Amino acid sequence: MWSIEREMEDRITGERGTYRGTAVFAHVDDDADPGTVQHAENGEMTWRGVTRPAGRVLHLHPREDGTARVTFADGRPFHDLDLREGRWTAGHPCRADQYSGAFEVLGPDGWQVTWTVTGPAKDLVLTSFYTRIRH
Repeated sequence: MWSIEREMEDRITGERGTYRGTAVFAHVDDDADPGTVQHAENGEMTWRGVTRPAGRVLHLHPREDGTARVTFADGRPFHDLDLREGRWTAGHPCRADQYSGAFEVLGPDGWQVTWTVTGPAKDLVLTSFYTRIRH
């Protein structure tokens, strides 16, 4: 299990928010795509003074070369992931918006990702720090 600390900034309005929660990575029984790992996040997001439950589910589909294909829970493609060198950049178009991600491994117990979201009415920066929870 991993703790998540996410800082969110709207660079147009200057508003800031947070997300605090946990992430669990677990193998999925998928005969069609063995080795699939589910990345499930659950927590609370505070934005514009309102705190509410929030979460998401992604699937990582490992490849033999050590990279992975990342999809949304419904199977739609999200991005590729290659952390063999400890860093990776990814992109994802979403309607009129563009998501640009920068991943960095900080060590065996930590990693971060920063997503910059730009579009006709968006200019957001979402920085997430993941820290392994040791029991």
